[in-house]
Amino acid sequence: MNEPNPGGLSADLSEDEVTAIVARFDGDRTRLLDMVQAVQRRAGCIDAARAAMLAKALGMPVVAVEDMTSFYAFLDREPKGRFRIRLSRTPVSLMKGAELLARALVEATGAPLGGTSADGMFSLAWTSDIGMADQEPAALVNGRVYTSLTAADAVPLVQALRDSADLPLVDDAGPPLFADLAGAVLHLPQGRVGRSLVAAGPVLGGPQVLGEALQAALAREPEAVVEEISRAQLRGRGGAGFPTALKWKLCRRVAAPERHVVCNADEGEPGTFKDRVLLTEAPDLVFEGMTIAGYAVGARGGLLYLRAEYAYLWNDLQRCLAERRRSGLLGGRAGGMEGFDFDIRIQLGAGAYVCGEESALIESLEGKRGAPRDRPPFPTERGYLQQPTAVDNVETFACVSRILQHGAAAFARLGTAESTGTKLLSVSGDCERPGVYELPFGVTLHRLLDLVGAPETGFVQVGGPSGQCVAPKDFGRCIAYEDLSTGGSVMVFGPQRDVLTTALQFTEFFVEESCGWCTPCRVGTTLLQQGLEKILAGRGTLSDVASLEALAGLVGRTSRCGLGQTAPQPILSTLRSFPQAYEARLRPEPFLPRVPIEAALSEAANIRAEGRSRPAPGVKA
Repeated sequence: MNEPNPGGLSADLSEDEVTAIVARFDGDRTRLLDMVQAVQRRAGCIDAARAAMLAKALGMPVVAVEDMTSFYAFLDREPKGRFRIRLSRTPVSLMKGAELLARALVEATGAPLGGTSADGMFSLAWTSDIGMADQEPAALVNGRVYTSLTAADAVPLVQALRDSADLPLVDDAGPPLFADLAGAVLHLPQGRVGRSLVAAGPVLGGPQVLGEALQAALAREPEAVVEEISRAQLRGRGGAGFPTALKWKLCRRVAAPERHVVCNADEGEPGTFKDRVLLTEAPDLVFEGMTIAGYAVGARGGLLYLRAEYAYLWNDLQRCLAERRRSGLLGGRAGGMEGFDFDIRIQLGAGAYVCGEESALIESLEGKRGAPRDRPPFPTERGYLQQPTAVDNVETFACVSRILQHGAAAFARLGTAESTGTKLLSVSGDCERPGVYELPFGVTLHRLLDLVGAPETGFVQVGGPSGQCVAPKDFGRCIAYEDLSTGGSVMVFGPQRDVLTTALQFTEFFVEESCGWCTPCRVGTTLLQQGLEKILAGRGTLSDVASLEALAGLVGRTSRCGLGQTAPQPILSTLRSFPQAYEARLRPEPFLPRVPIEAALSEAANIRAEGRSRPAPGVKA
């Protein structure tokens, strides 16, 4: 059984209990992340003693366990407070008052930011985007999400947590929450995760008939299913836009004893939350798409990698899978097809943005630190467990279901020639109606801003920090792979917002989330941050801007994975769209007289020469 990440309890855990946890996962080292989370659930942290117990039970070096646990933000190597409060820190959360909320929580809990209160009850820290950009400020409390909080909510929230401190933990099979925490806390005026779907289209808005798309797929040969996806011209909805059918063909053609299907639900890009909405509103579409992919590529197993911030969805998703098994849509003879055995397991992450990169995600699925792999080989050749693997986005699998349900032609009629179908857009920031909008590809920013209620906009960030900062003069551009490509994030900033401050916040995000493996990213992102800080402080010159641009290009060209390759985008994009914002903060270059150094020193040299030619005082020439 796979268990979500726990939090908020410190207790002794014997070696026998650790051994029993390992046995629950059949001693499979690739399930180390699950085991570590199970231990933390019971003990409160993964300290050196517990890491040693795990290593002994698995027969592996303790350094391997410590290496993995040190990588993830949600794994604690020392005891923390009973309640871990993590506040989302993004440009959108900050514009909505997150810093005021943080100060109020510091006062209410007695815990400093990044530390634990003296009574050991609360730990308080900033964290990266938690997928609630439309409902900020937001916080995670032991895995439960609270949204639309204000500074006034701090005292009642903290008091409710204190009142629930003696409640027992739920059983090991449940999510990482306290048994009655919801009843104790959700009496707050704000707090529940609200419904985020504003405008549904053919993917999210159409009727869902359990198993209909799968039966349409099973009525064809696997090759014909791949061809149907090809005719629809479906491209990956995670942002890269790689043709889905081509990926499946590459996976199919590799001779291997097993193949795998992986759903990437680790949307960590600030401002993106459309995958959360899909998993909330239409999980069957996603699981059915994964099953169709399994049939098409010849896989027996699928894995959905769910980011730790979405652990609160755990029970609902497991219930959905259980119902699909009862209906004969998963497991042996899935969909009634003899010889087609396919099931899906959910793997919970532990807080690492880089795991959104497919090879890093696969490393994490195998129980390792989520460090990106060198490529080639690509996952379609050697992915999960070194076997051919098709990794696709949550939205991509939902589109697969609709294509098989309604046909490729109906899907391809939507959008543009190069970008068929619809796109789920996560809209947040300075707008009246934030949320998820399903719109055909080709929609312009002007049209989108009208829909979301943003008549006066200073700039729009499309595609998250790694995307593009668009100025008003370019609002006629359209959302499409051939123009403004995005995984889904669209952040709206009013004219009162400072574009360079926002760029710095995005740059800080990349510094925080770099895995540190390669020097260009590890060192380069920090140097980019420092360079931008110098300009914002009014100490930069035109030469500094030129150096910053050159450094950004170097980091992008030489970094190992997509994180480092796109980390310079906040700077490069704002340089293109808002050069005047940089110019306004520059000071004049220091005055350097254009005189050759030989000429400048000639007088001194002459005086020195004359001095040598004169006799010393009292000495005759």
